[in-house]
Amino acid sequence: MASRPLNDDEVLSEMNKMVAFIKQEAMEKAREIKVKADEEFAIEKAKLVKQEQQAIDAQYEKKRKGVETAQKIAQSNLTNKSRLRILHKREEQLQELFAAAREEISKFAQDDGRYSQFLEGAVLQGYLQLMEPKVTLIARPADVELVREAGTAATETYRQLSGQQVSFDVSGTLEENSAGGIKLANGNKRITIDNTLDERLRLLEDKMLPEIRADLFGPNLNRKFYT
Repeated sequence: MASRPLNDDEVLSEMNKMVAFIKQEAMEKAREIKVKADEEFAIEKAKLVKQEQQAIDAQYEKKRKGVETAQKIAQSNLTNKSRLRILHKREEQLQELFAAAREEISKFAQDDGRYSQFLEGAVLQGYLQLMEPKVTLIARPADVELVREAGTAATETYRQLSGQQVSFDVSGTLEENSAGGIKLANGNKRITIDNTLDERLRLLEDKMLPEIRADLFGPNLNRKFYT
């Protein structure tokens, strides 16, 4: 049986069905596109948020490190200033100690008995170091006579110890502000031995300085050895 052609109502009905199908397909496709777009938006948004957060974190970390560095520099400067003040104060204390020692040495020269004994020993020590037949004893103007007596006594002791003769003369050219003692020069004045009280004190200060520092301020934890 041959099919009959569709009438107008049937054609309209078929067209409506096709339109509905196409509309349904379009809506489903639109939903798929929207879902995918939402997903891509969410991913991109999360990516951008993460990038911004990382940038903020990096900026914060940079500022934090800058603040820490500034604090360390300030602390180091403060520590150095404090250390310098302590070292300056310690140096003042040492100089006061040495000044007191110089004052005591000046008093020592006022004790004729002890001072004369020291001068004789200083002259004898110089004789034995120089081992010269002619020696000049250089003294303070006020000590010329004491030194001449000390030189005479030391000459005899030197002869007994060394078996050699020595002659001397006395020059009163040592600085008047010296604490005392003598200098000895050989015949041509090319060799000089400093046996003044000032030089003895200076050598003692240099030698005893590490021990004095330890006694006054305690051991230096930064120093591994002492000289």
